[in-house]
Amino acid sequence: MNAKPRCQSMTAAVPIHTRLTRGVIMMAFIVAAVAALSACVTPPGGTYDPSVASSGAEGVDPGAATTEPTVGYRIGPQDLLNISVWKEPDLQREVRVRPDGGISFPLAGDVNVAGKTPAHVTEIITERVQKYIPAAVVTVSVVEVAGYNVFVIGQVNAPGQFVLGRYVDVMQALTLAGGLTPFANSDDISVRRREGSREIVYPFDYGAVQSGDNSQQNIVLRSGDVVVVP
Repeated sequence: MNAKPRCQSMTAAVPIHTRLTRGVIMMAFIVAAVAALSACVTPPGGTYDPSVASSGAEGVDPGAATTEPTVGYRIGPQDLLNISVWKEPDLQREVRVRPDGGISFPLAGDVNVAGKTPAHVTEIITERVQKYIPAAVVTVSVVEVAGYNVFVIGQVNAPGQFVLGRYVDVMQALTLAGGLTPFANSDDISVRRREGSREIVYPFDYGAVQSGDNSQQNIVLRSGDVVVVP
């Protein structure tokens, strides 16, 4: 008489055990699926290396000045600037950029502005003027553009100075100069840029840039840059 209740109790325990086992298996499957998906998705900011992305080519030093962004107009010699300090009538005037790229402004002294954007010049003058007028608000604007000039010399068909109304890169400048002559050493071209008393030289390999292997060398030229084709 006692065997029947024991058999009923064991029968009732089987579905509970089965449900627990299925639940554990289902949970393990969900965890494994989530882990697999996580391995396939790159977390934001996880492995992204901005230095590699910005270099544009394998083996390029990310810190090397090989590219030149064209963000805003860059001031050149003979440009006419309007500089004003808010609520300071004595600190409002038009200033012509000297051939050496510098200007003079009260309380700011001598400032080298060539190659800089108006926003950058505003920051420099603001920092200097605020030493005397802490709440000074400075505005710098370009009233007159004297011209964006680049030079191409050496083994090109039409060397000379080019006065332009837009920015050009090295390949475009060489095209304006009529292209290379048959005697040009195309893999040893250089761009020479003057910054104050310092000259910066950028190498340019025509063949490599033309084939797309070294496109980061095709920098945007600044006013006054000289492209030399030996």
